[in-house]
Amino acid sequence: MSHSAASPKGTSSDAHATSGPSGSSSPTFSPLYRQIKSLLLQRLEFGEWRPGEAIPSESELATRFNVSQGTVRKAIDEMAAENLLLRRQGKGTFVASHDDPRAFFRFLRLVPLAGGIEQSQSIPLECWRAKAGPEVARMLALNLGDPINIVRRLLHFAGKPVVVDEIYLPGGIFGTVTLEMLRDYQGSLYSFFENRFGIRMIRAEERLRAVPADRASAELLNVAEGSPLLSVERVSFSYGDKPVEWRRGLYSTNAHCYFNQLG
Repeated sequence: MSHSAASPKGTSSDAHATSGPSGSSSPTFSPLYRQIKSLLLQRLEFGEWRPGEAIPSESELATRFNVSQGTVRKAIDEMAAENLLLRRQGKGTFVASHDDPRAFFRFLRLVPLAGGIEQSQSIPLECWRAKAGPEVARMLALNLGDPINIVRRLLHFAGKPVVVDEIYLPGGIFGTVTLEMLRDYQGSLYSFFENRFGIRMIRAEERLRAVPADRASAELLNVAEGSPLLSVERVSFSYGDKPVEWRRGLYSTNAHCYFNQLG
């Protein structure tokens, strides 16, 4: 990307026009650091800097975008607060990665009732290809009948089954995934998506409700049929707010609870 194309300075780039209800255009202003943040997000989406890699220094980015170093710093601060970038004292700023063990607990909020941290193990059960039905198409912004991949897996904590997931993935992105690949990979599922397919999960939306265990889930989770389970439905998004995963999980809460820290 050339410096001239990237430069947001000047009144013409400090605002963009939007159409109002009557069709007329009115300017909507965006702070300069937000424009820099948008440019940095584009670079991440296009893969200029890969997960785990260092991005250029603040002074280099300030020169590249023709803005002050303070403006770049404010953009990076906001991206670091959103877990998109990671500052390392004395080393620079790096693209956040699911390979970082701390990233695991951003998306899995299950903790033991007894406290502490338990070792988890993902056990893939099935992986098959299908066509998107109405619900999957709506959740993943696909067309009806588009190819998808479906993964079923168990998540063990301290050697005991606690979560059973059914995961729906767009075939256009994850079409080559196989059960063997999932079983061979040593690491989290999101780390697998990042390293094998170049897809980083940025944020997720979840919906929780209580449901009774059906026969199949009761057998997998080693609980009595009809026992209360926590149903967690999640849509995960990558750069550009693109939905790239829809999963439905059933959580056994006999020895675990869903923990979310607010504020």
